[in-house]
Amino acid sequence: MARDFYDVLGVRRDADSEEIQQAFRKLARKHHPDISKDPQSEERFKEINEAYSVLSDPKMRQRYDRFGENFRQIPEDYDERVAAGAGARGGPYGRPGGGGRVRYSTGGGQGFDDVGINFEDLFGGMFGRGAGGGGFGPVPGADQEAEIELGVVEAYRGGHRSITLAGPDGQRTYDVNIPRGVVDGQRIRLAGEGGRGSGDGPAGDLLLRVRIKPDPQFRLEGRDIHVAVPVTPWEAALGATVPVPTPTGSARVTVPAGSSSGRRLRLRGEGMPNPRGTDGDLYAEVRIMVPPELDGEERELFEKLAAVSTFDPRKPG
Repeated sequence: MARDFYDVLGVRRDADSEEIQQAFRKLARKHHPDISKDPQSEERFKEINEAYSVLSDPKMRQRYDRFGENFRQIPEDYDERVAAGAGARGGPYGRPGGGGRVRYSTGGGQGFDDVGINFEDLFGGMFGRGAGGGGFGPVPGADQEAEIELGVVEAYRGGHRSITLAGPDGQRTYDVNIPRGVVDGQRIRLAGEGGRGSGDGPAGDLLLRVRIKPDPQFRLEGRDIHVAVPVTPWEAALGATVPVPTPTGSARVTVPAGSSSGRRLRLRGEGMPNPRGTDGDLYAEVRIMVPPELDGEERELFEKLAAVSTFDPRKPG
């Protein structure tokens, strides 16, 4: 989660514009990458710049105070839409096509010129003039983050997918190379597709955070895949070899005689692939199913079994 902009600048939430500008100037001088020797100075500088770009703009600050870090996702006519009964649906900030939604965690690499700060006034003659005409040279664009939803099978197999994301500049379509075996929370980096730099600085990256959609058949725990295997009472009692679904099709598993519901059968290495280590396993969980209706002969056989069997599943031990 992004840090609170007021905390970034070290000001109170009721700070006036002069206090905000003074705090920004002080921090910008301290953390500018051309001044500071701290390896984290560039990221800190971007964070300070982003916080100031929002809090120095009265309208943006008002929206940030109201909606929090996701304020850019809320349409400017949000209140009118709600009043009209449309809520926050539709529009360029609604749920994007192609199974993703964008959440801009930074301001797209705004420079000082964009937010009303004069370079020479801030830094004096400390630096040579950059290619972009500013006093401190190029500033890289900020990384941006979005989400991409994948099904279990698609994540298992990998491949290419074209997705469309909605953001402040409208909709854009990206061709995404999905690595085989990607898991929930993993990020896919699209180099150079993030915020624009200033002063000829390079663009940032777009980071797609993977979200695995719930699947009616497969359940993921890390890289292990869990799947239910329905069996008949006689298959569970006598043992059987039955098919089990996998993300690549079907496999066969041996159900040992005397298996009860809940027994897990492990298929080593049949879980999610791991390009950098050991593949996950697939666990087939036995589910005993009984016929919903019995014909005459079936009922007679079950009644005969009930009469001769001494098995009591409720008996301790």
